[in-house]
Amino acid sequence: MKNSKITVVVPVYKVEKYIKRCIDSILAQTFTEFELILVDDGSPDNCGKICDEYAEKDNRIHVIHKENGGLSDARNVGIDWAFENSNSEWITFIDCDDWIHPRYLEALYDAVKKTGCEISICAYEETTGDNPQVDESHLEAEIVNTEDFFCEHNVNAVVAWGKLYKKELFREIRYPVGKLHEDEFTTYKLLFQYENCAFVNQPLYSYFINNAGITKVSWTTRRLDAFEAFDNQLSFFKENRFKKAYAKVLDSIAYTCSIHIKAIDNDYENRHYKCLLRKKLSKHLKKYKNQVGFSIKKTPMYYEYAYPTLMKYYWLIISQIKKQKGKKNV
Repeated sequence: MKNSKITVVVPVYKVEKYIKRCIDSILAQTFTEFELILVDDGSPDNCGKICDEYAEKDNRIHVIHKENGGLSDARNVGIDWAFENSNSEWITFIDCDDWIHPRYLEALYDAVKKTGCEISICAYEETTGDNPQVDESHLEAEIVNTEDFFCEHNVNAVVAWGKLYKKELFREIRYPVGKLHEDEFTTYKLLFQYENCAFVNQPLYSYFINNAGITKVSWTTRRLDAFEAFDNQLSFFKENRFKKAYAKVLDSIAYTCSIHIKAIDNDYENRHYKCLLRKKLSKHLKKYKNQVGFSIKKTPMYYEYAYPTLMKYYWLIISQIKKQKGKKNV
């Protein structure tokens, strides 16, 4: 069994242009007691060869070559390896086209040790290639309430990466193979095991805006997997009486309906799904209007996508009312 405090899992697929940047950022960490598991998910380019070359130079690197099974399957393989071959206590995930600040592991490890939390989280920044500005004098973690953090920093809370987890949390939990939005299915189950988590409010994780990435390609019906994940979250939060998180997911459903309708607005092939999503959004707004506070003034985008024709008349009436008021004030 390998003796490392942290297992770093990187699923690798079709990122020949970016994989070296990712690996180099991990090897440049100020915290050195880690092992790096590179899971070559049947990548058709030179990624597998590049990973092997790095492994020959650094004995902390272990490469797993496997048939393509998707992001969830690759992460799961890394998790399984960590339980079977390592004494590490902690685990973190990094996407293969992203990179991390040199003090990423140090800050997240110090956070769990000093706060006693089982999960630590850092802020992130979307970038097309520039390094985020990090104030290294402010890397102290704060203890935050899990439900509050989930509601106020939802994306930061939901994504799999940018976190250091107690490895034991994954003893019975794995990512759903074959699903898109796999983190929506999984991360809340980990976070909500505890009342608090540790948060380092500096962008130690660089999220690369990769136009060839999974979430940037053309709209497909696989994106509807998110709604299954949301339904699972709603059941969990209702059963465990997390009222604020429950309301947050209701809002996320409306938002996701809206962005999907927008994504397929001119997609003739998927017009059927546009109609279904519009109906789903309309019913959702009516059902939860009082519970979440949906309204035209508060959440106009949702109503624009749910009732496009009616909203044209609504804005026309509003415009006429403003004109009349303007005439009276002259």
